[in-house]
Amino acid sequence: MHYVYALYSREFDKIYIGYSTDPEKRLTSHNDPMNRGWTKKFQPWDIAYTEMCRSKSEALVREKQL
Repeated sequence: MHYVYALYSREFDKIYIGYSTDPEKRLTSHNDPMNRGWTKKFQPWDIAYTEMCRSKSEALVREKQL
């Protein structure tokens, strides 16, 4: 299964939309101090929303919609 997820940074009032096969594990990587991506600047993140999709392509389409 693939999931679309929305993360929320309360401290910075930011939302991040992504997709993964394991949203909880992905949340951990977004909050990892060694993360060097865009989400590093707005840590910590909480999962605000998840939605199950049947395929990766469906998840990618839904991610763009959100």
